[in-house]
Amino acid sequence: MTRPVSIAVCQFVIKPVRSFDAFARQVCRLLDEAKGADLVLFPELFTLALFTTFDDWRNKPLKDLVKVDRYTKEYRAFFADEAKRRQQHIVAGSHLEKKNGGFLNVAYVYGPNGLVHMHDKTHIFPAEAQWKTGEGDRMEAFDLPFARVGLNVCYEAEIPECAATLAEQGAEIILCPSFTFSEYGFWRVRHSAQARCIENQLYFVHCATGGKVPKGPLPNGWTRSSILSPCDTPWPAPNGVVAEAETNVEMVLRGTVDLDLLQQNRANGVAPTFRDRRRRADCYRAWPSHLDLPAKPKARLRRV
Repeated sequence: MTRPVSIAVCQFVIKPVRSFDAFARQVCRLLDEAKGADLVLFPELFTLALFTTFDDWRNKPLKDLVKVDRYTKEYRAFFADEAKRRQQHIVAGSHLEKKNGGFLNVAYVYGPNGLVHMHDKTHIFPAEAQWKTGEGDRMEAFDLPFARVGLNVCYEAEIPECAATLAEQGAEIILCPSFTFSEYGFWRVRHSAQARCIENQLYFVHCATGGKVPKGPLPNGWTRSSILSPCDTPWPAPNGVVAEAETNVEMVLRGTVDLDLLQQNRANGVAPTFRDRRRRADCYRAWPSHLDLPAKPKARLRRV
């Protein structure tokens, strides 16, 4: 028995556009290539491309990037319409949106019948503080017709608890829209994603934004998107890579994952980490943790 899920990863490259319609045409070209996939992903903050529609955008400060919120209604309506028209489930990347008096980095999932799930990024990467972005406080798995999934937006992949709580809620696939500003950052997220696969014995889809726009406040993007599995014998690739995109090229990566293999791997895998982490949970609770200990007092300086 198999439970295949077809995944299309839309590796988006930011470039200047004159209007929302021009941005939408770029997205639609990728969606056309993703035809037939059960699940389509776009990356984190790829809507920053819309910042280039503003007058004199190259001379605006970095903190003004939150002004892309002006396009929130159009962005949401566009993806709702496309998911319905194409009869697909689409992770619409993430977008800077004004909520509760501030700005949050919000990820959306749309299906043929409308909005399925939204997630406020819970751990903001330090560089994002320049935009004065707030943080969410919820991490929830949710059901799609073909799988139980959850979202880890970029830096959340580097925080093990984010994936672990989704695994505890039954997630089989973690969807990771990402935007890293250097190759170093890319590999931090990528290696973390592969670790999360091994720790929790699940699939991880890493969809990253690319692009290098000179003479302006937009951050550079470095990308090589991928679909990842645990590193174990049910999968043909020993390195756990189901599929991988080209570097810094706008393209659609296609791959199929089998959810039944996850259950087989959890039951009979060479490295049963999902089971063993629960088997020894009492031991972990007894160990001192830096998350539980009070902060160390500052050392006093001795006069000499």
